[in-house]
Amino acid sequence: MGRRKIEMEMVKDSNSRQVTFSKRRTGVFKKANELATLCGVQIAIIVFSPGGKPFSFGHPNVEFVAQRFLNRDKKPKASAGSLVDSQQEARLEKLNSQLNDILRKLHYERKRGELLEKAMKLKGSEPKLIGELNLDELRKMKGELEELREKLRGRVTEMEASSSLLLLSKKPGREKHQ
Repeated sequence: MGRRKIEMEMVKDSNSRQVTFSKRRTGVFKKANELATLCGVQIAIIVFSPGGKPFSFGHPNVEFVAQRFLNRDKKPKASAGSLVDSQQEARLEKLNSQLNDILRKLHYERKRGELLEKAMKLKGSEPKLIGELNLDELRKMKGELEELREKLRGRVTEMEASSSLLLLSKKPGREKHQ
């Protein structure tokens, strides 16, 4: 069908309205970001979805722009320092973004750890400290460790043999040339 002009009226179907909102919101936020980048302006946009969920975009951030808007009657900053201030704000925004990403990852890893602990408890394989093991459990662990050591020795021997054969195959054959 291609692009076509859409009349400016409210979309009747709620599913279509939600899709339209999501696409248009993304476009508006991209344009706001371009405006902030190209012109060095401070901008804040707050929208609520048809379902009532809030979305916001701000450069350097929504709170800073809102505070500046609310306190606009106060004396403006000197123009010579405003470029430095805006650069510092941009750097601060980037650091805040990195911090938020790290905190999000930390939260994810904590939740993952909690889920793993719950799964281990459900399986009955909750890890114990060596001091908490009884004699039979210690003997069983010793046998498993010895078995693992033997498997490792066998694998090391295989790897040494393979690397020796590989080295021998790469050496130039002197007997052929003499």
